[in-house]
Amino acid sequence: MTTDQQTVTTHHPQQDPRTAVFFDGGCPMCRREIAHYQRLDRSGRIRWLDIHREPEIVAEVGVSWETAMQRLHVRGGSGELHTGVPAFVAIWRELPGYRWLARVVTAIPGLVPLLDFAYGRFARWRWRRRCRDGVCAS
Repeated sequence: MTTDQQTVTTHHPQQDPRTAVFFDGGCPMCRREIAHYQRLDRSGRIRWLDIHREPEIVAEVGVSWETAMQRLHVRGGSGELHTGVPAFVAIWRELPGYRWLARVVTAIPGLVPLLDFAYGRFARWRWRRRCRDGVCAS
């Protein structure tokens, strides 16, 4: 298992026990996907944190802004940190209409690492595009 696929428990005190999603709100595609998830989160189970608009917020999870911008990061309600596909699974577990997908993806041996490999390639491509747009210099 690579570092990107690991779940790490952070030791920062939490004032809000909800799952926290750290996303790039400056990325139009990311904004559309997060907006879709936000519409489903009618009960407010998730904190949606735009790290493009508020870069200092990533201090909550102890990662650099650049690292957080390169892959989706989610801090679970117990303080565990997920990146990549495990982060999506953590989101799906909280949302009606997606809980079944979280169960299926995690039930099939080897599927999460395979999907995370594909996501990693996509995430690197997305970050290079964002850098071409001048975001990396921020």
